Amino acid sequence: MDEFSKVIIVEGSSDKRKVQSILNEPVEIICTNGTISLSRLDEIIESLFHKDVYILVDADDSGEKLRKQFKREFPEASHLYIDKMYREVATAPEKHLATVLLGANIDVHAEYLEKG
Repeated sequence: MDEFSKVIIVEGSSDKRKVQSILNEPVEIICTNGTISLSRLDEIIESLFHKDVYILVDADDSGEKLRKQFKREFPEASHLYIDKMYREVATAPEKHLATVLLGANIDVHAEYLEKG
C-alpha cells in the first residue's frame, strides 16, 4: 500500500505539472497521454482499488472520449470538470483549477484561491 489515497487522472504531462503545482496534499497523478488502450486502462484501474479516484480531463473531444471510457470501465471514479471556455486543463487559470479541486475536497495551496 503506497502513501497516496487520492489519485487524479489527467491526459498529459503538462496537465500533471499544472495540477501538481496547485495541490497541497500528496496526490498521485496519472497521465493517460491521450486516449488509452483497454489493457492499459485495466492496469490503471487494478492499481486504484480502495483509492479516491478523480478524472480531470480537457473539455474537448478527446477529453470527453476518455471520460466516457472511464465512466464505462471505472464507474466509481469522481469526475472533475473544468469550464468549457478554458478547453484544456494545462491552460486553465490556476484559480479555476484550484476551485475545481477544492470542490472535490482536495487540498490546494491557498494562494491560488486568492489570485485572479
